[in-house]
Amino acid sequence: MASYGGAGMVAPVRVMAKREFAGNWEYLLDEAIFTAPPHPAWSGAALINRDGRLVGVGSLIVGDADGSGDGNPGNMFVPIDRLPSILGDLIADGRAAGAPRPWLGVTTNEAHGKLIVTKVTPGGPAEQAGLQRGDIIVAVNGEKTESLADLYRKVWAVGQAGVTVPLDVLHDDEKQRVEVKSMNRLDHLKLKSTF
Repeated sequence: MASYGGAGMVAPVRVMAKREFAGNWEYLLDEAIFTAPPHPAWSGAALINRDGRLVGVGSLIVGDADGSGDGNPGNMFVPIDRLPSILGDLIADGRAAGAPRPWLGVTTNEAHGKLIVTKVTPGGPAEQAGLQRGDIIVAVNGEKTESLADLYRKVWAVGQAGVTVPLDVLHDDEKQRVEVKSMNRLDHLKLKSTF
């Protein structure tokens, strides 16, 4: 059952799947919780199990909750068990401790077995390297990319934020190497404290 901001917004849901989730904005969860039916007030919603325990926090409305490809809509929840190991760091610093992952500043969609660049963040590393909307990412450092999740894992395996990430892309049907000097996403966002 999910709670969506008050008793009037509580709705029963069914867990459709627990599986990997790759977001086109350089985001990857090894395991997310997918529920149905979808509820429009999903953002920050609490996913509560039958014992009344919080098991997830609402993140997205998705078009394929069960992962079958049949287009069954639902919601995606971030499992709450990810929180205990980073809670202290979030409270103290506003982010998890550890070396930041390389961020490229690119939105990539998987379509027909291809990883297509649909947006390049203005002023971000990918734009500065010359990556353009419509480019197709085919490899990271010569290693073929199989999926969006595979792309992220290969980029993150190159090193921490600041490392140069060699991408092989198809640009106007011509393969070329683009060297993207990554950065910490938080440095680009220049987040400021609100307190």
